[in-house]
Amino acid sequence: MPLYEYRCQECGELFEILQTVDADARGVRCPACGTQRAKRQLSTFAASTSSSDAPSSRPGCGSGFT
Repeated sequence: MPLYEYRCQECGELFEILQTVDADARGVRCPACGTQRAKRQLSTFAASTSSSDAPSSRPGCGSGFT
């Protein structure tokens, strides 16, 4: 399930909720003020890898440029 960001239209609180892909803002309550006036936000995507997955740490693996 994806994590969605919401902003409360009443108090401005920004919060995250784990929801199914087809869920919408109906029934979403602001944790700060309790209203149901939340709007889903566009959020940035972030990913991380462990250092063992980095190309420079694999034997025989160069920069990828030829």
